[in-house]
Amino acid sequence: MLKKEDWMEIKAQVERGVYVKDIAKDLGVHPKTVSRALKREGAPSGKRPNALRSILDPFKPAIDEMLRTGIWNGAVVLRRLQEMGYGGKTTIVRDYIRPKRPLRKSRATVRFETDPGEQMQSDWGQIETVVAGEAAKVCFTVNTLGFSRRFHFYCTDRMDAEHTYEGIIRAFEHFGGATRQVLVDNLKAAVIQHRIGESVRFNERFLDLAGHYGFSPRACRPYRARTKGKDERMVGYVKHNFFVRYQKFESISHMNALAARWLEEEADPRMHGSLKEVVSERFDRERPALLPLPRVRYDTSYLEQRSVHWDGYVEVRGNRYSVPASFCGSMVEVRIGLDGKLRISSGEKLVAEHLLQSAGQGWVTVPSHHAELWQKALSVECRPLSVYEEVSRCS
Repeated sequence: MLKKEDWMEIKAQVERGVYVKDIAKDLGVHPKTVSRALKREGAPSGKRPNALRSILDPFKPAIDEMLRTGIWNGAVVLRRLQEMGYGGKTTIVRDYIRPKRPLRKSRATVRFETDPGEQMQSDWGQIETVVAGEAAKVCFTVNTLGFSRRFHFYCTDRMDAEHTYEGIIRAFEHFGGATRQVLVDNLKAAVIQHRIGESVRFNERFLDLAGHYGFSPRACRPYRARTKGKDERMVGYVKHNFFVRYQKFESISHMNALAARWLEEEADPRMHGSLKEVVSERFDRERPALLPLPRVRYDTSYLEQRSVHWDGYVEVRGNRYSVPASFCGSMVEVRIGLDGKLRISSGEKLVAEHLLQSAGQGWVTVPSHHAELWQKALSVECRPLSVYEEVSRCS
């Protein structure tokens, strides 16, 4: 028997041009039932006296509110209902959501499928959450395999070139191999210039990364980010699933540890809605097509040039770090790793290593670096005061 919400669903779908038989299939009723409702212009007015109430009935307003705010993932909806006291199974929840999906706002597009190991799509997302007890904006880069839809995401506190490259590398390491192409949006970390009808100018360091792992860089057509729609959808999936299940984190490292566990326990074993196949099982067919990883990992450190001061220190991000005295006055390369390690080199030679520290923690010094300077200071000629007294009398 049709309910009022079923009639609203029928009316909305008819206005969209959906066939009666397809509406009936979505609602789980006979097409004649839909036809009678259209002829009647409403749901049946009478109710069966002994009609049974569904266990889901008290929670339907809450579901409708979640759908209105854009939460359509059945697992997330079920988890929130369980927090409200719902004790039923997921089937009845999904059955309630399914007929409403045609009303979900979307844009028509043509799905482009790729061969195993052919392409990985990369994109960034942002979200407000709680880290170490305080509200924080977290950035996360999502990298999705085009064939199997297996994906990896990496959380950080900034969205820059170095973290973009780190996210791609971590994804390759997570998958156990690289793809032949990496498709990116037109972010400056990868693309310097991309105008319609012109060739793409890629970031030089992004080209170095591509050469190191053997993939060809590809950029979305300007103003059409949906070219990488598989990855766009995964950004939303992470927001509405992972960051709904976990809402407080001790640190960014803790967040990434939970992400690794969540990928293994929930994302990889999921049944993909479009492919109708378990993601991890489909990945088993893609794994042999991936390119082998290089023996040496690409260095994603920040790279800067610095001059060594006369006192044997270089200034980096508001603090000072010691360098061997023999390099005073010379130019050195400073590499700041995403793990906080600071490496100072002259040409191919590594001359100093430190851990990055804030200015409030004080200068960072290795005593042996300045032993030569101290020897020179101790060897300064010492004159008796009588010499200066004679000079003053003569004047």
